[in-house]
Amino acid sequence: MWDNSGHMSDAVEMMEMPKKSKTRNIKRWSSNNEHPHPKQSRVKQNDTPSPLCFHSPLNLFESLIQPMDKEQFFSEYWEKKPLHLQRSNSSTASYYKSLFQLSDLQSLCCQGLHYYRDVNVVCCINGKKKVLNKEGQVKSSVLSKNLVQNKATIQFHQPQRFKDELWRIQEKLECFFGALVGSNVYITPQDSQGLPVHYDDVEVFILQLEGEKHWLLYSPTIPLATEYSVESEERIGKPTHDVILKAGDLLYFPRGTVHQASTPAGVEHSIHLTLSTYQRMSWGDLLMDIFPSLLCDGSRTEVSLREGMPRRLLLDNSEGLDTSRQLAAGLRFLADKIESGMLEAHSTHLKRDFIMNRLPPYDQQLLIPSEKIPVLEDMVCLRSKDHIVITVETSQDRADESTEMMVFVLHSLKNQRESHMMGGVCVEKEEHDVSRGLKFPLSHLQALQQLQQAEKLAVAQLQLPTEEAKCKLVVALWSESLLDVV
Repeated sequence: MWDNSGHMSDAVEMMEMPKKSKTRNIKRWSSNNEHPHPKQSRVKQNDTPSPLCFHSPLNLFESLIQPMDKEQFFSEYWEKKPLHLQRSNSSTASYYKSLFQLSDLQSLCCQGLHYYRDVNVVCCINGKKKVLNKEGQVKSSVLSKNLVQNKATIQFHQPQRFKDELWRIQEKLECFFGALVGSNVYITPQDSQGLPVHYDDVEVFILQLEGEKHWLLYSPTIPLATEYSVESEERIGKPTHDVILKAGDLLYFPRGTVHQASTPAGVEHSIHLTLSTYQRMSWGDLLMDIFPSLLCDGSRTEVSLREGMPRRLLLDNSEGLDTSRQLAAGLRFLADKIESGMLEAHSTHLKRDFIMNRLPPYDQQLLIPSEKIPVLEDMVCLRSKDHIVITVETSQDRADESTEMMVFVLHSLKNQRESHMMGGVCVEKEEHDVSRGLKFPLSHLQALQQLQQAEKLAVAQLQLPTEEAKCKLVVALWSESLLDVV
């Protein structure tokens, strides 16, 4: 994982998703929304036929785990146990190989890759990780030397920034999971291991691209772990899975699964790709996100939540039992109001974090508004629904003005592919910046929800008080390339 200074932490084997910012006015993007010039940042994709189906996010995921059935996968394996899918057909192996090759990394070195930010060179010696990174830009000759002489593993961060087919795959997977999807490539020479035994806080799908990799998986010491950690040999016990991944194979295991991997002797090298997702996507994370606004809304109607706490409570000199009962009563009140539908749970920060940091659509034609401007008589539909979130939040344009609830329509159409999952932060943007979205009065929420839920809808049917308001809403969405005239 990366901190803001660009240094590497211990978590390098499996991709860690970017840390959620605890400070609400910090964001991870730059002000430049332009996509990179193909000659500067892309590697030409091979014309290898794809065994994956890109018709929809669901089709893509189903083809990724074929011949496993989606329902069986989520009922028996997701967050429960590992799965190894062996692929014996040459077409899948050929396609996997085209996703990333050693020659791709060598050509990318000419484009200004840097250690730590783009590449890590690591090896496992006597159960300990050793980092062999240099300073500054990466040279292909130095990487080759590390592979041959030091038997080091090369970890390349976020290849979807450069490889179009990985962009295409990960964008669809982000739509399917509704969560960020990162990736890393690992190139490991024969008879060597890159990292010690550890576990991660992400769901991991491993695609074996070239060669073979020997995986040992162990029962979690912390099921569904919420952080990365190295594990000691004494704690892990015997492996639950002993797997040789071959080109075209897929291996899945849940977060918290203890694991280690090495390239067997006699195999020239192994290249595998990790696709990782669902970091900080638990019920606990959702509760932390919705609780502040939930408590604020509840306090408006429940006087007991506005009563003062006991004197000297902050000095830890108050009666603990009565305090616990009072807090428990307040939580029960909120829980009852949620269950009865009298309080709404609004996820705000998680939605913003996802939509502002995910990949833009692979189809760049979606950035261009449709030719016809919508009018009252038209039928319309939202486009790119999987790239849109609607949030209800307080808005405060100036510090000396009172806050009010507003509706924000945020989208990822203008996100930067080249910075996806790189963990950089920018403090220049305000929390309620709408440079990638729109802001409407709370009265527009129902109309926006109509558009979100319907396949198509007449502009005249929008639940707004005037024809002018209906037209202004659809034109605003159209101008952001979020709406089509059917």
